Amino acid sequence: MQNKGGALEISFGWLFAIIAGIVIIFLAIYLSTRLIGTEQETKSAETGKEIGILLNPLETSFESAQTTSITIPVDTRINNGCELIGTFGRQTIQLDQKSFNEWTRTDINVFFNNKYIFSGERAEGKRFYIFSKPFKFPFKVADLIYMTTANEQYCFIGAPFSIEEELSNLNQANLLTENCTGSEIEVCFNNEDCDVNVDYNFGSVEKNGEVMYFDEGDDALMYAGIFSSKEIYECQLKRLMMRVKTISILYANKEIISEKEGCTEESLIGELGALSNLAESFGNSGEIGGIKSLAESIDSKNSGRRCPLW
Repeated sequence: MQNKGGALEISFGWLFAIIAGIVIIFLAIYLSTRLIGTEQETKSAETGKEIGILLNPLETSFESAQTTSITIPVDTRINNGCELIGTFGRQTIQLDQKSFNEWTRTDINVFFNNKYIFSGERAEGKRFYIFSKPFKFPFKVADLIYMTTANEQYCFIGAPFSIEEELSNLNQANLLTENCTGSEIEVCFNNEDCDVNVDYNFGSVEKNGEVMYFDEGDDALMYAGIFSSKEIYECQLKRLMMRVKTISILYANKEIISEKEGCTEESLIGELGALSNLAESFGNSGEIGGIKSLAESIDSKNSGRRCPLW
């Protein structure tokens, strides 16, 4: 209403209704935003757990590599994390997913104590390729899992025949040994002009100006170096050594029981104790060669025994 002077007059009832309406609209927008965020976090956490479940079939006792793929309906970033806490450390997965064309960041981490994922610190896409290989030191320690995305194509150049044959048998779409176009990530063996350079005889992987070491001929750790960042590689390798330490102690205790049951062969208790100590003091991948020598010696003695421990 307007008074005689032309000024607009609003009654208290109308003013209260307008203010209340604004507050209600604000609360509705706020609560909707919070609800969407909560649902997104829940969805991301559920997806992370589902990924962990999907990885289980890859953990086998078979010697050959196993492969699978994961397809997620929306663009997803899988943030790979590694923590050195507890007895075996832990694998962490944290997901970001696109919602309304924007990345939604969540602070929800999914933890696994028995998984070892080697990848960059972040893998982004909808389709993810995963394959695994068993890691022995000298007994089986764990299955190493290598994760890449369909957006990443790798071309292996000059690889040993055994590597080419294994990759061919895997038949993983983004790992090529021939018919490369030049647009792929080039993985070269004993060549210094590629994105990733592998010295198979010396036991090293060089990428992004950083070097990761593996024991020569150890394909499981070689693949780990090719597909992961140095930070992830070194952390996961320390986690594996934490596991070697504990398993060595378990086998040393089994040796004591075997001796009581009549197995009087040369004892491995001392060497298993030494392996456990070296694994406990493990610092970085540059030390892997020296520890592997002891592991190979133990394995050779164990395989020739009448009462093998594994």
